[in-house]
Amino acid sequence: MFKFGQDIGIDLGTATILVYVKGKGVVLKEPSVVAIDTKTGRVLKVGLEAQNMIGRTPGNIVAIRPLRDGVISDFDTTEKMIRYFLKKVCRNRFFKPRVMICVPSQATGVEERAVHDAAMQAGASKTYIIEEPIAAAIGAGLDISKPYGNMIVDIGGGTADVAVISLGEIVVSSSIKVAGDKFDEAVVRYIRKKHNIMIGDRTAEELKIEIGCVYPRDEVLSREIKGRCLVTGLPKVVTVNSNEMLEAFEECATMIVDAVHAVLEKTPPELVGDISTGGILLTGGGSLIYGLDKLLSHETGLDVHIAEDAEFCVARGTGLSLNYMDTIRTGTRRPYGDVR
Repeated sequence: MFKFGQDIGIDLGTATILVYVKGKGVVLKEPSVVAIDTKTGRVLKVGLEAQNMIGRTPGNIVAIRPLRDGVISDFDTTEKMIRYFLKKVCRNRFFKPRVMICVPSQATGVEERAVHDAAMQAGASKTYIIEEPIAAAIGAGLDISKPYGNMIVDIGGGTADVAVISLGEIVVSSSIKVAGDKFDEAVVRYIRKKHNIMIGDRTAEELKIEIGCVYPRDEVLSREIKGRCLVTGLPKVVTVNSNEMLEAFEECATMIVDAVHAVLEKTPPELVGDISTGGILLTGGGSLIYGLDKLLSHETGLDVHIAEDAEFCVARGTGLSLNYMDTIRTGTRRPYGDVR
């Protein structure tokens, strides 16, 4: 009888890759960045080492993100990246691992097939697909098997998924391409327009994490940043405060609120009653932006909670769902694992 190797869950994020190994938990968290030599096509670095090369490489070396808006934009590079991470976490070289990978709730069949094929070519023996909201709910500890409505808002790097789940299935969902990366881009645009300087994506992300907010803070925070003056071309230092971040994030935050409203409007009344009792659960790294729970609560009138270890919920749920392989194989997702 064929023996499988390790059971592995992968949160294939636009910004970050998280890998869950059954029995060990989340064992790897690295940026989904790959550095490639354009002359030879050889992969030089993957993950954190590749991220450190962004903006600092010679002309023949490029550091790229092979995933955009939650889906594969560069198949070959994604396959090499998955292969690298599987090799890094798999100690048993003789038996290939079974892999569960999450996709956005509105991913097309073509996009799901691309994820499946990339994992199979990277060395998986079987590959299964699960939708991110379901994985997030499982990872957050919710019992989604009951006839009870749970509302999940999962905000990652490339997409924000809003879903109402009951009896283990998604009843209503929406996926918008507004998440962590779009917040970073909003910071870059705002600083360029307001202060006339150009900053990099990493500086923008640091601002988002340290002083960013989508709801007024009790105390205004500020931070000095360095960038290139667009007038003189010379380095320039400016001070940015949290109120400016609130202004920069307004458009992105409004789009997320609108997505939540849209899903609630389509949700059956009985499930809306359940949600009014249980509230909305936020998961994903993007949900940690200060004030998002307060903003959603203010706009919907519902209780909003941030899951414990919100950043790891999807990865944990993706891995834990491997305990329900029979259910997944027989219908909750397309049975890609049985494709030869």
